[in-house]
Amino acid sequence: MTSHPPGKCCTVGVKHEGQSTGETKKIGDTDTYFAYPKDKSTENAIFLFTDVIGHSFINAQLIADQFAANGYLCVMPDLFHGDPMKLNPPEGFDLMKWLNGPPGHLPNRVDPVIDAVIKEMRGNMGVKRLGGVGYCFGGKYVIRHLQEGKVDVGFVAHPSFVEADELKAIKGPLSIAAAETDQIFPASKRHESEEILAKAGVPYQINLYSGVEHGFAVRIPDLNIKVKKFAKEQAFIQAVQFFDAYLKQ
Repeated sequence: MTSHPPGKCCTVGVKHEGQSTGETKKIGDTDTYFAYPKDKSTENAIFLFTDVIGHSFINAQLIADQFAANGYLCVMPDLFHGDPMKLNPPEGFDLMKWLNGPPGHLPNRVDPVIDAVIKEMRGNMGVKRLGGVGYCFGGKYVIRHLQEGKVDVGFVAHPSFVEADELKAIKGPLSIAAAETDQIFPASKRHESEEILAKAGVPYQINLYSGVEHGFAVRIPDLNIKVKKFAKEQAFIQAVQFFDAYLKQ
């Protein structure tokens, strides 16, 4: 495994300020947040794989809106069948029971949602090039679906629950944003990932951000702390620049 299972740090954080500008519609039975670029083009798109807080979390919606502002259609479905985790859950909440179920939120339930959304994006929506962005929980699924005909280019920040065999199987460029302090994706797992990617035969990038913890790219505790604000913003820029280089044609 190239990152550890999710822990409490995957659910702790603060809401960021702002008003989202996208809209929520259905893909099949799945509630999905859509953020459109100014020209409404759908050729270059991003599938945003959320952390466990889900697609209704304002922080995630603001990030989706920013990808749209940079010229990408951004589509962010509910991966949890209406059962995301609450931000800062009460003491004693059993994250692993929520994850493992029943009914749970493992690949047997998450992958079918992803496959249906990708099919709709590449079919009726006219997407030609698809990037995947994954935070924490979502990072695993970017890597699982970084395959021909699915996700073309990937970006993940502080990924969790990634298996070594999943990372070895990727078929497209991958960028990773890592936190200096991260029990889920510690230095040992980061170095293991580097060794795998060096042999993968695809472009890759791993950036390490000092002064931040797991979750920093979505829900840092205080935007007034310069080093944390810089890391969050720079991780987003990292993703956009990677997509501009490897996704757009």
